[in-house]
Amino acid sequence: MSYPAIEINLSKIRENTKVITNLCKDYGIDIVGVTKVSNGSIEIAQAMIQGGIKIIGDSRLGNLKNYEDLSVKKMLVRLPMMSEVGEVVRLCHISLNSEIETIKALSIEAQKAGKIHEIILMVDVGDLREGIFDEEEIVETVKEILKLKGIRLIGLGTNLTCFGAIIPSKENLGKLVTIRDNINKEFNIDLEVISGGNSSSLCLIMNGEMPKGINQLRLGTSLLLGLIEVIWTRIPNTHVDAFKLIAEIIEVKEKPSKPIGEIAMDAFRNVPTFEDKGQMKRAICAVGRQDCEPDFMIPEDERISILGCSSDHLILDITHCHKDYEVGDKVTFILDYIGILRCMTSAHVRKIYVNQ
Repeated sequence: MSYPAIEINLSKIRENTKVITNLCKDYGIDIVGVTKVSNGSIEIAQAMIQGGIKIIGDSRLGNLKNYEDLSVKKMLVRLPMMSEVGEVVRLCHISLNSEIETIKALSIEAQKAGKIHEIILMVDVGDLREGIFDEEEIVETVKEILKLKGIRLIGLGTNLTCFGAIIPSKENLGKLVTIRDNINKEFNIDLEVISGGNSSSLCLIMNGEMPKGINQLRLGTSLLLGLIEVIWTRIPNTHVDAFKLIAEIIEVKEKPSKPIGEIAMDAFRNVPTFEDKGQMKRAICAVGRQDCEPDFMIPEDERISILGCSSDHLILDITHCHKDYEVGDKVTFILDYIGILRCMTSAHVRKIYVNQ
């Protein structure tokens, strides 16, 4: 077997998905399974579907193309580019939108294809990433959308924590519900979906504070890692270790703990600092920042410490390990979301799927 490799436990992803979809179902909330961290892994998408997901969401059309044959709806969770509206209509049932000119372009393409493309209009309730901020503009945009053919406005959505790190609350998600109610009254329509954000919004469910009316969440981190973003709390009966990086040791040496000479910037333009701990037993693994993210991975052997990482070398302190590590041995790391993202998008990290 070649290394480095990321081991993906599909059974744990499936179980996480079942737990969380059942949790949300009790609150009348449907889940969109967001797969963008997986780089278009059809195996991970299938595990989510087996866990109860009816809509798969991704931010890249290349990933969604992998899912063409899956018998669920597909959602583009990043605002469409004007240059890709034809592909959006072809590959996606639903897209998130905030620009009327893009929606008009989608309307033209949907009519050409003889399709009805569904739209969730994004509203900015304070995080200041995507979405319309001004309520008058929201009303005017809805007015324009309702004139278009080939387009069906199914609801409103928002996103929180990803840019401004704003925590979901009864107040900001409640604002989304109020805007929906006002639009329904203004236009005598019934918007069926209120998409209340990502995994961070689960904290409101856990605290019993989710506003009535929120009926959809777009979840990735929680399904894959069993964690609620923002508070980083584990959801009961879920797994946090569905993804593991396995790296091979290529050097084991006794060396000083502090580099010798004048310190400048490293390869990533940081000025590192080192504590002098005397002689240290160090191991180097054949993996680096091109393939992994050391700040978001934890050694399974808790006596190992990560000292640092260059583009293709991971340096470890193995001084206090009970195991006598040698060249050729493998070291396993449990990955957090950013660690998964880096490993899954690297062509140099082998993907291994297990069901156990």
